[in-house]
Amino acid sequence: MALEVGGKAPDFALPDEEGRTVKLSDFQGKRLVVFFYPKAATSG
Repeated sequence: MALEVGGKAPDFALPDEEGRTVKLSDFQGKRLVVFFYPKAATSG
């Protein structure tokens, strides 16, 4: 799936550091920065 600059991100859910599920939609109406980084020990 390709994301476009300035486009809306699809809703997704991930576990937080305490194992609770957090969804992108939980932050609707709030400013949020989502940072993606390459897998450790890769050339990215």
